Amino acid sequence: MFKLNLKIAFRNLWKNKGFSLINIGGLAIGIASCMILLLYVAYEFGYDKQFKNYNTTYVAYTNMKANGKTFSWAWTPGLLAPELKDKYANVANAARLSYPFEQMISHNEQKLKDRAIFADPSFLKILDYKFLKGNSNGLLQNINTVILTKTLAKNLFHDENPIGKTVKLDHSEALTVEAVIDDLPENSSIKFSYIMPWKLYEKREKWIQEQGWGSNFCLTLVQLHNGSLDQLNDSLKGLYQRNQKNLTNELFLHPLSKWHLYNEFENGKLVGGKIGQLKIFLLLAICILLIACVNFMNLSTARSEKRAKEVGVRKAIGSNRKSLIGQFILESTLLTFIGTIVAFILVEISLPYFNNLLDINLVIQYQDWRYWTILLGLVLFTGLIAGSYPAFYLSSFEPIKVLKGFSIKSGSSFSIRKILVVFQFVFAACLIVCTAVIYQQLNYIKNKPIGYNKGNLIQMVVQGNLKSQKKLELLKERLLKSGAAKNVSLLSMNIDEGGNNTSDVSWLGKRTDDKILFNQRGIGYDFVETIGSEMVAGREFSIKFPSDSDKVIFNEAAIKAMGLKNPLGTIIDFGGRRAVIIGVMKDFVSESPYQKVAPMVFYSSYNNSGGVVMIRLNETNNLSNSLSQIDQIVKEINPDYPVDRRFVSDSFEEKFQDEKLLGTLSNWFGGFAIFISSLGLLGLALFMAEQRKKEISIRKVLGASTANILTLLNKDFIKLVAISNVIAFPLAYIIVNKWLSGYEYKISISFLPFLIAIGLSVLVAVLTVSLQSIKVAKANPVDALKYE
Repeated sequence: MFKLNLKIAFRNLWKNKGFSLINIGGLAIGIASCMILLLYVAYEFGYDKQFKNYNTTYVAYTNMKANGKTFSWAWTPGLLAPELKDKYANVANAARLSYPFEQMISHNEQKLKDRAIFADPSFLKILDYKFLKGNSNGLLQNINTVILTKTLAKNLFHDENPIGKTVKLDHSEALTVEAVIDDLPENSSIKFSYIMPWKLYEKREKWIQEQGWGSNFCLTLVQLHNGSLDQLNDSLKGLYQRNQKNLTNELFLHPLSKWHLYNEFENGKLVGGKIGQLKIFLLLAICILLIACVNFMNLSTARSEKRAKEVGVRKAIGSNRKSLIGQFILESTLLTFIGTIVAFILVEISLPYFNNLLDINLVIQYQDWRYWTILLGLVLFTGLIAGSYPAFYLSSFEPIKVLKGFSIKSGSSFSIRKILVVFQFVFAACLIVCTAVIYQQLNYIKNKPIGYNKGNLIQMVVQGNLKSQKKLELLKERLLKSGAAKNVSLLSMNIDEGGNNTSDVSWLGKRTDDKILFNQRGIGYDFVETIGSEMVAGREFSIKFPSDSDKVIFNEAAIKAMGLKNPLGTIIDFGGRRAVIIGVMKDFVSESPYQKVAPMVFYSSYNNSGGVVMIRLNETNNLSNSLSQIDQIVKEINPDYPVDRRFVSDSFEEKFQDEKLLGTLSNWFGGFAIFISSLGLLGLALFMAEQRKKEISIRKVLGASTANILTLLNKDFIKLVAISNVIAFPLAYIIVNKWLSGYEYKISISFLPFLIAIGLSVLVAVLTVSLQSIKVAKANPVDALKYE
């Protein structure tokens, strides 16, 4: 019986090629969209879950109260890991590691700048990386050793065995290669190309051993034996205070498995993170698939008159309703299967584009049985959902009525078809509104003043010879003399980078409970002029005033938070030393452009090494020539290192990556949803045209024009689209309002997105329906009335 039903299903598909192609196309686009979104969601959910003990591994977080709120970050004191390991029985391992940074590593003539970390030996017990070469025991114990990843080892040593060989760190520190591990998975939060011992970090950075419990500068990973996380977090309360009485910071552990997706905290409480975006994409995937199913339902029931006599004959010769339902479900599942094959082709074609867009490497795991299980479930689910309504509807026809002459009134089944079309356009209209608001918010933030001129501004990493004050002075002199640069200055870290905070600032009149967190930055001479900002009061650091080592500059936000009415000349205590305020700088964005500018304090760092060189290009010169001149000068002064420069505007653009991604994906998949919805509308238009062809013929005989008939047919569909928008607008408003609530700087929701939604949906509806209506309106009325 199954074989017979399958043969009939293939025969029906072949007989109605047009309908089959539309159905397969709609299902293929829906399934392909769903597959791509689910691949991305699965990739994100897989973050940090490749390790054996990920369920018992945690990241230590510090809560700090300042500026009237609680800040939460994964920066901890270097003293924390040994304390946890020694005094808490449930802690199996605790490890310190530096945050990943880029550093030069070389072997003979091979010189590479790659990402590195310093870590305790227990780090390799917590995260079980796969060892390819070398002994996995006793690593990172000796101070001058290193562990390389597979790719870095290949780049440095080619086909040689690197074990026991020597590499140089920053052209100075000789390190022996102890082991080679496999390349890290892309969905890993901690990314590096080589690991060095924590002891080496302490040797190179002398200040580390002088830091107390109030200095948060490293990442701490903790692995537990067992037990409740809540119980351990309760026991950790007051740990900072027990070791240093004047601290108000609090410690808590956050699961490594949730670190990537759940990483946003407000006042010390977890409020979400990237998981919110993934929920949107997951909902988008489900809704697009449902729209494809609805589209199939509408197109199938539009052909009800052609299938009615078949149902009548089969019932008359003994088929029961159950077998007919099975037949129609089989047809829908077969169409879904064919659509899935087409979807695979679409996914493989489009994956390179989406991988480039997402900056990841999504692949279809053909060898993974779990993937095929989910896919099979998706095919069966789609086939059942898509075929359920047509199966029950078509199998309900009474044989006597349909064999006499099929005629159906616009009853409940017709109303269901309208409801399905309304559902499709509700979702499409919501997507249009949300996408428009996302782009409005993105443009608003991009065009919002950031306090400095990021155009033609370069930041270049200070490394090698440039760490020498004399070489920096020579670089500045030659850049200005060449005409390629208009201004040159220094900054202790990237201008668009966050972190490096302090609350160790006191002044006359400060309340004991008034704790303010300042971003601290070291700057060189003429910094304000170089970045294109301005001084609100006082002056900046300049070569005219070489004795500014005990002077500081604050930004407007800091002065406001401190409550100083006449800040110039105010004596403060900053980091245990006396300093005088000589200027107030205009606020500029250094962290998130979506949030208010944090209080900042600037000190003179002209005599300090590290950070970046800020270069303002000469706008009168050719851009490519200026860059070539800068590169040549830097290579002459610092020949052992590659020129590491970047436009600030490019770095700043990365701050909008999540919003741009959300907008682009919403745009693409919203377009797919509208296209599939238009196919569903086409199905309803076909049904309407089939039902009203005699009415239309009579109207033409009585003198109705083609325009009159088009208006008549389009009117009902425009009503459906209007109803869809009425339902969609409140839903869309709630969604975008909630999304915007996460930003301190945001747009006011205007009428424009809703006007775009209704205009676009009406246009799509009119064009879709008119394609079929014109055909009916121009048909010869004799063909429909000759048997009356």
